[in-house]
Amino acid sequence: MTAQLAREFDVIVIGAGAVGENVAERVVQGGLTAVLIEAELVGGECSYWACMPSKALLRPGTALHGAQTVPGAAEAVTRTLDAAAVLKRRDYFTSNWQDDGQVKWVQDTGIELIRGHGWITDTRKVNVAGLDGNSYALTARHAVVVATGSSPTMPPLEGLSDVDYWTTREATSAREIPERLAVLGGGVAGTELAQAFARLGASVTLVARGSLLGAFPEEAATLVAAGLRADGVRLHLHTGTSSVRENDDGSLTLELEGGSTVTADKLLVTTGRHPALEGIGLESVGLAAEDGGELRLSTDATGLVSGGAGNDAEPWLYAAGDAAGKVMLTHQGKYGARATGDAIAARAKGELSGEAAPWSRYARTADDHAVPNVVFTDPELANVGRTVRQAERDGFSVSSVELPIQVAGSSLHAERYEGWAQLVVDEDRKVLLGATFAGPDVAELLHAATIAVVGEVPLDRLWHAVPSYPTISEVWLRLLEEYGL
Repeated sequence: MTAQLAREFDVIVIGAGAVGENVAERVVQGGLTAVLIEAELVGGECSYWACMPSKALLRPGTALHGAQTVPGAAEAVTRTLDAAAVLKRRDYFTSNWQDDGQVKWVQDTGIELIRGHGWITDTRKVNVAGLDGNSYALTARHAVVVATGSSPTMPPLEGLSDVDYWTTREATSAREIPERLAVLGGGVAGTELAQAFARLGASVTLVARGSLLGAFPEEAATLVAAGLRADGVRLHLHTGTSSVRENDDGSLTLELEGGSTVTADKLLVTTGRHPALEGIGLESVGLAAEDGGELRLSTDATGLVSGGAGNDAEPWLYAAGDAAGKVMLTHQGKYGARATGDAIAARAKGELSGEAAPWSRYARTADDHAVPNVVFTDPELANVGRTVRQAERDGFSVSSVELPIQVAGSSLHAERYEGWAQLVVDEDRKVLLGATFAGPDVAELLHAATIAVVGEVPLDRLWHAVPSYPTISEVWLRLLEEYGL
């Protein structure tokens, strides 16, 4: 027998992924009550279909290749990857797609959970069609937070709707390795998964309308492309795709612009993502897409949504993470979620009014200045802050210094180590605006660069941060010497 239940909380969070969990935890720490609404697995995309499984698929190949590049270790390596063992380890890191552990954390943290689909019906009002058969009419005393993540963006490709294809979800949860895999898209997800499946035994072809990893400096992306080619990945860059069709044997054929074709057993489409805002009732509070376009939310530094019924007069509607549409990275979404949760609690207690001060605990200021990003391919690509092109676009007086990574630490790390590093400098203030590293295991260089950018450390002071010898971090010294210090 179903029931209609009316409940009231201080804060209602729609979406119990990593971002929603962080918002709820922060408001509870701030003395408020919170409920999470989730129709799928608690923990969200990152835990089950993105960050964790994709890195679990990538790491064994990187570890094996790392051993193969060091004399002494190379002679001890006599086998290729065991695909079944890799998939089993992947399953462990996704908790076999069971969320019991995450549910226990929610309960232990003092957050309530309602499983079901939630949608906004009015100011501070949310209805939930519960998976338990009950319906819930919820009221928020202070805030409703949209933390619904993002969804894959499908290209307008002839025939795509008629064939069975993979998105990242199907790829990261695959039960077997296809003999032939075609990857459509040259961004981070497509690049990482192309290499993962190639190292697991698939014959992989990647097709991209633009360049590979086009948001990153070309020199860095070129090293990643070379790594993919070394693993047998065939790259068709700056190549459009006209259509896809299913063949009599169940395989798929892509027709590329120019007349060539690619035939594969599976097609992975990784052509971007967009905020998942459909079906959550935003139109009921005056937020709708214009002219049939895609709905995007505009938020301030605390996550407060611009517009929405009553939201300007008395703040109540917030968005965080991918749903806010600014930076679609888990770690950055969680950072923003912490700021949003703290801001909601502070406003509820009268400790915050108006806009939050930049770099305060209530503002996600780093989203505009210092977003760290790692492409976990082999070689890795790690970037934080602005590239030269972005800095120039933003009006900075900018210079840059670039060097191959050729230091004692890299030579010891691997035979024939190839890497590249760049610092982007604000010449008016003599501080870093950004940094990029490409090469084996450079991800661990990134946090030092993030601290330098966020802290606006003057270069003449950064010169006194002496890198340990012999480490790959010695490239910092070489870069600053090249700059003239």
